[in-house]
Amino acid sequence: MKKILPRHMHAVILKGHGGLDKLEYKKNIIVPIPKKDELLIRVKGAGINNTDINTRIGWYSKSVVEDTNLYSESNSKNFISDDGSWTGETLNFPIIQGADVCGEVVDAGSNENLSRVGERVLVRTMQEKINKNKNISCLTLGSELNGGFAQYVTIRSSEVFSIKSNWSDIELASIPCAYSTAEGLLHRSQVREEIVFITGASGGVGSAAVQLAKRRGANVIAQCSKEKVQKLKKIGVDKTVSGGNNLVEEIGKNSVDVVIDLVAGPKWKQILEILKPGGRYATSGAIAGPIVELDLRTLYLKDLTFFGCTFQPKEVFLNLIRYIENNEIRPLVSKSYPLNEIRKAQKDFISKNFFGKLVLIPPLG
Repeated sequence: MKKILPRHMHAVILKGHGGLDKLEYKKNIIVPIPKKDELLIRVKGAGINNTDINTRIGWYSKSVVEDTNLYSESNSKNFISDDGSWTGETLNFPIIQGADVCGEVVDAGSNENLSRVGERVLVRTMQEKINKNKNISCLTLGSELNGGFAQYVTIRSSEVFSIKSNWSDIELASIPCAYSTAEGLLHRSQVREEIVFITGASGGVGSAAVQLAKRRGANVIAQCSKEKVQKLKKIGVDKTVSGGNNLVEEIGKNSVDVVIDLVAGPKWKQILEILKPGGRYATSGAIAGPIVELDLRTLYLKDLTFFGCTFQPKEVFLNLIRYIENNEIRPLVSKSYPLNEIRKAQKDFISKNFFGKLVLIPPLG
């Protein structure tokens, strides 16, 4: 049964690339009306992700060469390029960010979808871009599409997945972006019972990759700070390496089958040295810096395979739904905040003084 819906909603508007001052909490945004192929979802939780920060500060621009901490609030105030989105295209501000959505379907744009009203759902972050050429491309929730930093959001029905789980809304809201990114990396690199090295292992994507790799039977070596070692061991990590150590000395040359890299930066050359001949390297992040030096002889003489991972086939998200419903993975939520505290939440996120995920909770409406 359809609920009586308000005309206006609370939402966080991103007014343009820049610092935290570009985030504006508003209480008078018109509740969107679902189109024929869309559902209206009342958002019950929305996780915070690196992409929220990177998009806001314009870090995806090819003009940016620093890591995400060096190129942060101060530098982003002078951002003038128009290629600061995932796709490299100009964003049409204002937008509502939020790559994670857990919520309830409250309306549908067509009669055939009205039966979905009342479903508890998760929304896929990297959504299929419909194009006649069948190219590998996607639209990102919270970037090209309005996302979860609001009380309500409209989503194509094909990108909304019913979930049956005893997890809380906050726990489910920690899943879509980070866990689908991690599962996408493992899916593309075909991780199995072998040795896997994961950089940035204590963050949202990294800790998800640890769980998902262990689920596949892998022996996992995790790179993290000393403060995060015990928490990573609790989720199954077999060995940890400090970010400041020499990887070849700590792990050994030609000793790792797969690298899942979320960091890149100045130690990138060492990552290739620890890969076995025939090894696979998969990446979807570069928080320590996007510009690295590659000796092509290392690539071809060791017969390495590289995977850049953004697009995700739908089976990746369906796998996550199955893992959750079968209790094969577990959520790792560090803290939650009301939506109107988004600036504080993003400051805490940038500090990296937490383990797992941070989640925003919109007010009931």
